[in-house]
Amino acid sequence: MSSNDRSSISSSTFKEDNSNTYHPKELDHGKADEATELLVTFEDGDPTNPQNWSRARRWYLTMASALLVLNATFASSSPSGIFAKFSEEFHMKEIESVLTLSLFVTGYCVGPLVWGPLSEQYGRRPVNVYPFFIYACFQIAAALAKTTVQILLFRFIGGVFAAAPLTNSGAVISDIWDAETRGKALAVFTLAPFAGPAIGPTVAGFVGDNTSWRWVFWILTIFAFLCWILIVFTMPETYGPILLVRKAERLRKETGDSRYYAAMERRKLSIGKRLEDILAKPFLILFREPMMIAITAYMSFVYGCLYLLFQAYPIVFTEGHHFSNGISGLMFLPIPIGGALSVFLYVMVYNPRYTREAKRLAPEPVPPEFRLEIVMISGPIFAVTFFWFAWSSPPHISYWAPLMSGLTMGFSISLIFLGLFNYIIDVYLYVAASALAGSTVVRSLCGAGFPLFAGSMYDSLGPQWASSLLGFVALAMVPIPFIFQKYGPWLRTKSRYAASARVLPK
Repeated sequence: MSSNDRSSISSSTFKEDNSNTYHPKELDHGKADEATELLVTFEDGDPTNPQNWSRARRWYLTMASALLVLNATFASSSPSGIFAKFSEEFHMKEIESVLTLSLFVTGYCVGPLVWGPLSEQYGRRPVNVYPFFIYACFQIAAALAKTTVQILLFRFIGGVFAAAPLTNSGAVISDIWDAETRGKALAVFTLAPFAGPAIGPTVAGFVGDNTSWRWVFWILTIFAFLCWILIVFTMPETYGPILLVRKAERLRKETGDSRYYAAMERRKLSIGKRLEDILAKPFLILFREPMMIAITAYMSFVYGCLYLLFQAYPIVFTEGHHFSNGISGLMFLPIPIGGALSVFLYVMVYNPRYTREAKRLAPEPVPPEFRLEIVMISGPIFAVTFFWFAWSSPPHISYWAPLMSGLTMGFSISLIFLGLFNYIIDVYLYVAASALAGSTVVRSLCGAGFPLFAGSMYDSLGPQWASSLLGFVALAMVPIPFIFQKYGPWLRTKSRYAASARVLPK
């Protein structure tokens, strides 16, 4: 997941209170049976439980959720194909045109802290329907923008509301799949946060070469409203606690018995406690946990590098090889193809290995360090890829050489995110939502910040040494999963948030 989730995946993807399953209990108020309250739960085979819906319906919701994330991330990177058009019409400096990308991604820092808690209070469907509609409206606003300030403001606000599907879609998947199948669903879903940014420059480049840059935003508008219609008519509520509230209301109405209640109806939190959980807890976990600091640094660097490529690729392919913006955009396509290959490997090879390991260790859970195997393989590939891209980027070398580095780039990025994302969930099981929220905010800041210095770095160092510098940093981070593989069980015994401290099997 990603990406992103698992695209990034957000703060409400995994519920800390395990609130999709409740166990009945009676609350005796010292009176007769009339005073005994009846807790409503999901029974075995209950058709109102999303995990009992047909596999076809659940896979449809998985793909639809992935499409919403692809939509949002597609919008994030699209301006990179029309930077020159912005500069021409609005007389922007280079840094201002890059801000049209960076400010949108900055919105991802704000969104998860808002939409995640709201989805756990009011359900997934409202947090899909209303923010996505506003996000679509701000694509219209960007298409009609008349000044630099307007386009930058509309992009930032659009990013805040675009974070709703990034946060909510992963949560939908966690609602509808059991633990055994969720890995496959999340592996497929994780591809969307990386495919969207890679497709954006391709479409925008061809549109910008042949018509007004405003048509990029009209295309984003059409795509967004089509997805919104899909949400309204085909995506139901999937959050278990909300469905149980509705079930309790229905039972009270049908039976006339007011004793039926759902657990969520009794969950009362003060405003201060809510603010603490939303704003403080994610960062307390992040900065108190050395493991979280290291993992977040690694994931944030990788995510930042992905968005940095929207500056690096035009330098190599547009300026170096003299391609048009549209053709330069096509150079991004190997990245999602590589990501698709990694998902295939994960589903066909790694996931069955994990299933066998789970059966072997049952009833004990698989140690979290098992998740790091794919990171130990993909981390070195990611580092080598930057050296490959660096020293194949000169114009006298065939463009096929830097182009094909995108395959291993997408392949390694997806596997790094899948491994580390699942490791966070396994280690911080009971506070996973907060742990992921803090990590998501830092990661989004890097995604927004890296493009801002990329142009200056590549101008100063040249494409070869600028990309090599990134390769050296990536190389320095390669030992992180190896260290956790060896010392992770011990580190978990010292953690105040880790769910368990199990040692690896011999």
